[in-house]
Amino acid sequence: MDLSNGSPVISDPMAMSQSLMGVLPSNMMPFSVRPGGYSGAGGAGVNVSRRKIEEVLVSGLLDAMKSSSPRKKHNVVFGQENLPEEDPAYSAWMAKCPSALASFKQIVASAQGKKIAVFLDYDGTLSPIVDDPEKAVMSPVMRAAVRNVAKYFPAAIVSGRSRKKVLEFVKLKELCYAGSHGMDIMTSSSAHYEHNTEKGKEANLFQPARDFLPMIDEVSKALLEVTSGIEGASVEDNKFCVSVHYRNVDEKDWELVARLVNEVLEDFPALKVTNGRMVLEVRPVIDWDKGKAVEFLLQSLGLSDSENVIPIYIGDDRTDEDAFKVLRERNCGYGILVSQVPKETEAFYSLRDPSEVMEFLNSLVRWKKHSL
Repeated sequence: MDLSNGSPVISDPMAMSQSLMGVLPSNMMPFSVRPGGYSGAGGAGVNVSRRKIEEVLVSGLLDAMKSSSPRKKHNVVFGQENLPEEDPAYSAWMAKCPSALASFKQIVASAQGKKIAVFLDYDGTLSPIVDDPEKAVMSPVMRAAVRNVAKYFPAAIVSGRSRKKVLEFVKLKELCYAGSHGMDIMTSSSAHYEHNTEKGKEANLFQPARDFLPMIDEVSKALLEVTSGIEGASVEDNKFCVSVHYRNVDEKDWELVARLVNEVLEDFPALKVTNGRMVLEVRPVIDWDKGKAVEFLLQSLGLSDSENVIPIYIGDDRTDEDAFKVLRERNCGYGILVSQVPKETEAFYSLRDPSEVMEFLNSLVRWKKHSL
């Protein structure tokens, strides 16, 4: 990694996070974690029937599932005779969110004399979206592209997957990893020490949702049990969050999935559900997301100077919007959305698919080599 101060090490991650979180993790959330149970911050009861509230919650969750997860038949497949530029809606969207490849010279021109830091989502960005999440394998050529990026730029993977699982997919120790939507962060230097000394772990790990682990484990088991009878449904334990995949579930059963997830979470008010591409994500109600993870990594790597650093974040999912928003609000860096269809986004640029992501990464490396 191209860092003037050598290998990045988080010497005091808890202290470093105070400016991002304001208070200690155990106090920063609206729910306190206590032995024997979890209690909310209080509030008067609302005189509305529980059943009606449940129906509203399930209906809202189902609507979110449909809007964020178009079925395959609705996806655009571009052939030689059906180029996306010929679609007026797509062309209008591209005017607002142009191709990062077509705009490459503009992007690197703004980085002259500055450091570029690269942040990458995994599924749908470095690997294709597949029916079986366990088979979302990165190609050797993509791995080579990411390895080359890490040689010349500070780089990190920021994924909803567990940190351990995404590391198994990527198989590169030159990067930093932020798993569980940024709730499990390890710097590249600490990846070498993961199975060694406790000192190495403490110095390089940051896990703001650590107190929730017993609850997450309990919820994971409950969701696995209640969805076992739904054909195509699968539950993935990502350590600090739980993913309920419905990509292979018949659309007529989506409401049942939403209802069962909602029923399980009724007993866990300290957890929330968000939706991504054909997946429901159950995670702690804390003020932490991929955007906060990017800020934390920039700060921990000594790259928080917005005037001299250009962060580039590439991702395809709704959860990546938190990172795009941070870069836009910081008025530095570029969010790049990976999508073949128009979407509302905080990103500045777009790429169509992982193949274009790889082309963009290779272009970055060539530009860096040429500028040395």
